[in-house]
Amino acid sequence: MEFIKRSSLSVSEKLEVFELWNNEYPEKLSYKEKGEFDTYLKALKEQSHILLVDINKKIKSWYFDFKRENEKWFAIILDSEIQGKGLGTKILELAKEKENELNGWVIDHNRDKKRNGELYNSPLNFYLKNGFEKSVIDRLELKNISAVKIKWRK
Repeated sequence: MEFIKRSSLSVSEKLEVFELWNNEYPEKLSYKEKGEFDTYLKALKEQSHILLVDINKKIKSWYFDFKRENEKWFAIILDSEIQGKGLGTKILELAKEKENELNGWVIDHNRDKKRNGELYNSPLNFYLKNGFEKSVIDRLELKNISAVKIKWRK
């Protein structure tokens, strides 16, 4: 496995990340077409990416961060095959080396299903173990997502 840092994604990387997003996030958050996903990415300011690729150069994890409302926001997606092996923590450590703060929205329940019908397991405990704090007031309640804000500071 190899970590690759990028300021932008190639066309082929975007396609792999699009598939990873749709396979691992709740189905309600999936994108029907790659063009919708491209539009989402284009709207993010000051992007940074960390890819984890296997020996065949297939993307197994994607970390990205960006600026929103003067805060640094991030998300991580890991292929379910590699979850629970410490690789998500390693990606966070790489991100923490270059940032002073990270903010994210995290689904804090296990009621959503992924595209394959499996339950999406909330990663909240993973983030708490890795030094993030859960907001007691900031929640995101939309048609397609119910999440709590998390924050890490150096």
